[in-house]
Amino acid sequence: MHKRLGLTLATAAAATLTGGLLTLSAATATAAPTPGGTTADADFNGDGIGDVATTATRAYVDGKKAAGEIVVLYGGGEHTTISQNSPGVPGAAETEDYFGSDIAWGDFDGDGYDDLATGAGGEDVGSDTDGGTAVILWGSASGLHGGTTVKDPRPTKHDRFGGVLEAADLNGDGHVDLALGTSTSATVDIYRGGFTRSGSTGGHYTLSPPIQSGDGVGLRNLHSGDANGDGIEDLVVNGYDSADSYDANYWFPGSASGVRSGTSQKLPAGFVTDVGDTDGDGYGDIVYGIAWDNGIAGARKGGAVLIGHGTANGPAHGDVQSFDQDTAGVPGGGETGDSFGAELDLGDINGDGHLDLVVGSPGENLTGGTDTGAVTILYGAADGSGITGTGARMIDQDTPGVPNSDENADFFGSDVHVDDLNGDGLDDVVIGASGENGDNGAVYALRSGSDGSLTAPSGIYPSTVGVSGSGTPLLGNNFAD
Repeated sequence: MHKRLGLTLATAAAATLTGGLLTLSAATATAAPTPGGTTADADFNGDGIGDVATTATRAYVDGKKAAGEIVVLYGGGEHTTISQNSPGVPGAAETEDYFGSDIAWGDFDGDGYDDLATGAGGEDVGSDTDGGTAVILWGSASGLHGGTTVKDPRPTKHDRFGGVLEAADLNGDGHVDLALGTSTSATVDIYRGGFTRSGSTGGHYTLSPPIQSGDGVGLRNLHSGDANGDGIEDLVVNGYDSADSYDANYWFPGSASGVRSGTSQKLPAGFVTDVGDTDGDGYGDIVYGIAWDNGIAGARKGGAVLIGHGTANGPAHGDVQSFDQDTAGVPGGGETGDSFGAELDLGDINGDGHLDLVVGSPGENLTGGTDTGAVTILYGAADGSGITGTGARMIDQDTPGVPNSDENADFFGSDVHVDDLNGDGLDDVVIGASGENGDNGAVYALRSGSDGSLTAPSGIYPSTVGVSGSGTPLLGNNFAD
């Protein structure tokens, strides 16, 4: 999750955009993404420095409980807070809209500025209670401003549309596609790239993964990356599998026609939270977190992390690495409720050209009390062979350079994010602590130093970024990866 140093309020004026409705039109085509997936930063204002978007989904907005807000922390030091009451953003802040239910970034209109897709899963659409809505917030030289609604193709067939999002080029045409789902349906709606601010897209189709739908279950997570090295991003779908009585993951290969039902490979259980080429073989590797202590294959006491290696035939045919807090070199020890692997992100923190893995353990008990939380960094091996436990380090809020201190129920590590926030070539570590100060939440943006240090002068709190402290805003509970 989040964020950052000496923040000042963004001063650039917003160009107000109309809240048009995205509809369908023909698409065009160009180039494919880099094989192996990408860890490139979002850049909403085009200044060449990574920006971070995080959520305060339960924030009060103008007195409306849990209307929800998004906080954007720009690499240049500014910040902005966006709600459905912001100029040009469709809709209005209402009680329990949960604006920011999920967020995903990409340059949807191809203008050189990254945009942010977000859902408001609790939005009432006419008489449809909790029908949900999705919006694209548009990037510009002055950052994110205004937005356009993404049309729900089946507004009465599900609830919480926009609650699950992912942005990726799934057909290799050089345009970013948007995959959307709900927690009450297994169907994935995919809008092809070619989005415009006036309301058109490059087309629409659906994907039907083999997961259970309805009765309160459906999609839980979508992620993307190139796991078979063909230069086209693939889609990984996470949801409830009645056969396993637990979450399951299915990999759908991207192709010139997109992702298609009936082409999937079943993968290990656990939440997929990143895809990247950890061993330099040209295939994206899928990183799974199994934060539960038992109940599914691969679970360990205290939680575990799996890395499923990609192959030309897909990730189901690759080797699987496993790490937990009892792995040689990994600090700590596996204890019930640690939730090691609850959140994960890849990036090059020490600048050696190899991906490192940041692991959140929000349930870690430390001297500050229960569920204080911790984060572990697993580094890429010096020979480029992949992630290793050797030299791993654990950090918490009592670690020198980390603001604040360990306290009961901080849930430090509730989300993690890796970005180069100052353009020095070293990825920085951004950590969410959703339970900080009675579930107000907080973000800690630790800058990576050439000496291996990770430091921040202060934390980012709701009061820092203009989010109401009423209720439980949960700032830093989710980052856009």
